[in-house]
Amino acid sequence: MSMNHAADSAPVRIAFDRVSVQFDTERGPMKVLDDVSFEIRQGEFVSIIGPSGCGKTTLMNLLGGFVPPTSGQVLLDGRPVNGPGPDRGVIFQEYGVFPWLTVRQNIEFGLKLSASKVPVREREAIVQRYMTLMGLGDFAHHFPKHLSGGMRQRLAIARAYAVKPEFLLMDEPFGALDAQTRSAMQDLLLEVLQTEGKTVMLITHSVEEALYLSSRIVVVTARPARIRTVIDVPFGYPRAENVHEDPRFAEMRTHIRDLVMQEYAAQARQAVRLSE
Repeated sequence: MSMNHAADSAPVRIAFDRVSVQFDTERGPMKVLDDVSFEIRQGEFVSIIGPSGCGKTTLMNLLGGFVPPTSGQVLLDGRPVNGPGPDRGVIFQEYGVFPWLTVRQNIEFGLKLSASKVPVREREAIVQRYMTLMGLGDFAHHFPKHLSGGMRQRLAIARAYAVKPEFLLMDEPFGALDAQTRSAMQDLLLEVLQTEGKTVMLITHSVEEALYLSSRIVVVTARPARIRTVIDVPFGYPRAENVHEDPRFAEMRTHIRDLVMQEYAAQARQAVRLSE
């Protein structure tokens, strides 16, 4: 299945239905999400963008099944999410790899768990495939501490992909990488998605990254996060570097940056009010 711009006719796979989340803190209850509703259809790549600390990661934790909503519901194929599952591969900024396992053992790890266990021969083929795909073939017996940041992140992606999740949930996966490595990782991700066909939710601070990768962008407000606007990205897949030169790319980047900066300003005003 190739990854095309998901048409409106594609089935809804993920639905946030009037979701609010409140955490108890020493200073009393703190609302992080407020009445958030949006959908992600089969094969869509949806990015969530907004100011730091606004609640974006909480959206991913809800879908991952790590945090329950205070009110509303998160639905996966029409059923409420009630915990993590092998259908959702989660990739964090902090390289979700086990330092005590080699590259090969890290990729193999999920394939030995009961939820996604596969026979030994098939397991070896899957591990080999993702090591080759991610350019890790020469590093099979290396430990993560011997890899560069970019390679550790490739390993994290390989490990998430190996168990064949239908959904990829990514929280600032390239945030700690230098610009050149980040760009290479974005291209690698697009390449893999083109052959694997996933439904993706990406949390990012980078407007440019969201525009380059996504089919839709959800802009959220300062905390508590609400949906400010949802933007359809007009570029189809497969996508290539030259999309950066499209005049619409520059226009949309400026427009979305303005929206995000308005929310940063709102957040700063909030902080002043709280300190008074």
